[in-house]
Amino acid sequence: MNLEQLFNSSPFQVQISFHKVLEKLEKIAASDIDYRSDYAKALLKHASEHPEIRQGITDPADMEKHKSLIKNLLADLFPTALSSNEIKAATIPFYNITFNFTDRFKEILDEAGDSFDMNIRDLSDHEFYVLCCCLILNKYYGYHFDFKRPMFYDIPDAAGVIKHYRIMYNADFIDIIPTDKAIKITEEDVNLLMDSFDNLELWQEKFPATSWVLKGFAIMSLFDATTESAISNLKTNLLKTDEFDELTRSSLENIFKSIYNIPDLGIGFTETNIENNIFQLSPFEDVKSFILKTKKEINCNSVFCDGSLEKLMDKRKYFVVSDIENFANKCHGDADFAKHLLSQGIKSCILAPVIKNDKLFGIIELVSTRPGELNSINANKLSYIMPFLTDSIDRYYSELQNQVDAIIQKEYTAIHHSVYWKFRAEALRHINARNHKNFAYKEIVFKEIYPLYGQIDVKGSSTARNESTEQDLIKQLDRLLDLFSFIYKHEQLPVIEQHMFELKNMKTKVRKEFKADSEAVIQNYILHEVHPVLEHFDTVNTKIHEHITDYFDTLDERVKMVYDNRKDFDEALSIINKHLADVLDKKQAEAQKFYPHYYERFKTDGVEHNLYIGASIAPKHPYNPLYLQNLRLWQLQAMCEMENEYYKIRPALPCELDVTSLILVFSSPISIRFRMDEKRFDVDGTYNARYEVVKKRIDKSFIKDTKERITEKGKITIVYTQKQEEIEYKRYIKFLQHKKMLSSVIEHFDVEDLQGVTGLKALRVSVVYDANIESSQTYSYEDLLKELESK
Repeated sequence: MNLEQLFNSSPFQVQISFHKVLEKLEKIAASDIDYRSDYAKALLKHASEHPEIRQGITDPADMEKHKSLIKNLLADLFPTALSSNEIKAATIPFYNITFNFTDRFKEILDEAGDSFDMNIRDLSDHEFYVLCCCLILNKYYGYHFDFKRPMFYDIPDAAGVIKHYRIMYNADFIDIIPTDKAIKITEEDVNLLMDSFDNLELWQEKFPATSWVLKGFAIMSLFDATTESAISNLKTNLLKTDEFDELTRSSLENIFKSIYNIPDLGIGFTETNIENNIFQLSPFEDVKSFILKTKKEINCNSVFCDGSLEKLMDKRKYFVVSDIENFANKCHGDADFAKHLLSQGIKSCILAPVIKNDKLFGIIELVSTRPGELNSINANKLSYIMPFLTDSIDRYYSELQNQVDAIIQKEYTAIHHSVYWKFRAEALRHINARNHKNFAYKEIVFKEIYPLYGQIDVKGSSTARNESTEQDLIKQLDRLLDLFSFIYKHEQLPVIEQHMFELKNMKTKVRKEFKADSEAVIQNYILHEVHPVLEHFDTVNTKIHEHITDYFDTLDERVKMVYDNRKDFDEALSIINKHLADVLDKKQAEAQKFYPHYYERFKTDGVEHNLYIGASIAPKHPYNPLYLQNLRLWQLQAMCEMENEYYKIRPALPCELDVTSLILVFSSPISIRFRMDEKRFDVDGTYNARYEVVKKRIDKSFIKDTKERITEKGKITIVYTQKQEEIEYKRYIKFLQHKKMLSSVIEHFDVEDLQGVTGLKALRVSVVYDANIESSQTYSYEDLLKELESK
């Protein structure tokens, strides 16, 4: 018995007393039944020698001292004949004060071990205090507050399986007595408390700590509700968990161990891909697959024989094997699968298909290392569990599909939310006409819209990529020459000399002229001719083996080539693209608030973006040319911020790269059409195609009559055709110069004639780099007008 209180405070002073038992014994002693009367008189005489038995015990040592007397006093309440069956003890409700256990209760606690501390599940300090107060209100004041809720002890058995026991109290032997510290409770107090469960301070105010005496004891009976409680816990956890991954394999296994009372029970899940007829790893983190073991996927027919597979996948019934060793000897069709399970130490199993709305998601696997533990009888327990698991798995896969769709829409398709309304309208039109055969999809076209195009391109990316490739190839050729020279000292074979000769020639050619096919030719030679030779000499002697091992350790694991400089280039390009795209996406979210418009961006050797604005894209919003002007100013400012982002990340790049920025101005409205075959928007019509031609050719063009590119690092180039466009953009530049985002010098020049395109002109202005540019606000066209009006 433990008199230690688990909670911070209580309104009670606890006095364990047997006064009510003694009062009943006094009545029996005065009766006419001789043997009952004599027995009661003997107990009363013994108890009278220890007045604390009636008055109340507060010292744990006294309880132990009176253990035999207490057992005799409670003999009628704890019949010896039921001691090995009932789980019963005397207690103080809600406290960790328990004594006079039945034999079965003792066995349960002995199996749990000395380290086990018996605590009521999920009973907080707050709830404990309020429950004690409600006990006072009900027992002393006569109210009927229903504070009962299912209470459980979670006790491990000898095998470590958690068993769940429902607690029931009989408080007939308890008196509640106020002390001089107790506050009299009024009707108004009760009405206030009734609506104030969460206000612990109020309860402590009305029932101060230790202001009441709880005198007596209660009878506590436990009911083994392990299966029901475990199923309830599983249901609760599945319902409250937003993501199935949050339910770890260990937590699921613990619940299933409690349900099945099998300490070595394991749980797994294998996803079923019906279309491809394969079992594959599920997306659930930390969940094993005993069907797959170490494989990622396997053909369904190679796992089970036709009969077993049909039972699982077509008839949707459980596949149960209670003795896998015996099953392997008798069922030759599934012998390989049985041996596969035996290799994992599995001796019995239940495989249950997970089905919702006639869709098979996968197979739940229950396994045990002992034969007979899992069988066709206890397999029926799954019928209580599977609905909850099925709903949760279905919910998870639905959420997973939503995430996939979101990623596809964001990363792979051009259906921007600004035009989603039109696609939805067409989809609904098609659904409503689904009874009409061969109902054609209507093309999605937006007319009379104004395009804006911009790009930040990595300058000389092709040259930088070639240089990094050349450096890696020369480094690898040098290492191979050194390696073959070392091998030749130990193995003077002509074939080694030949490879040294060929490697030297390749190195000379790479240094002299790096051609488009140089990388492929050298890589093919090294992988298919040089490396097989090295693999042969790897076993010749220890010294050669060490040098060959050192060489292979310097290679990239994926391509088996030196990939240091190319990796740095790829990483630098990836970092630039990610940071610039993030800036653009963030700015674009702000721009949509001005007026809805279509937006798409692409990551190439840099970041390109297209914007389209016009009344046909947002027919519910009145359109005004002011919105186009506002978007153009926004675009110029966004380019400045992207340049600044590059300026900030440049020192940390693994290799040095520069970027150039370009904006193309096109004032004539165009039409765009969604290409069903390519699943993307494109300009519509011959005239509109001129805009696309300019976009594709402009970034590599030169200033007219020079060999100087129109784009230059640290500057933004704005290409246009009409005088009014020049005037408009000079106003934007002047405004951003005032905002310290662009420098004071503006360059003007003509652009060389392109094939089919002449008369292009350009402005070029330097960016002012500022480490704090990210905190600047986005300026609108109205800000520009206010700035001009103030001057």
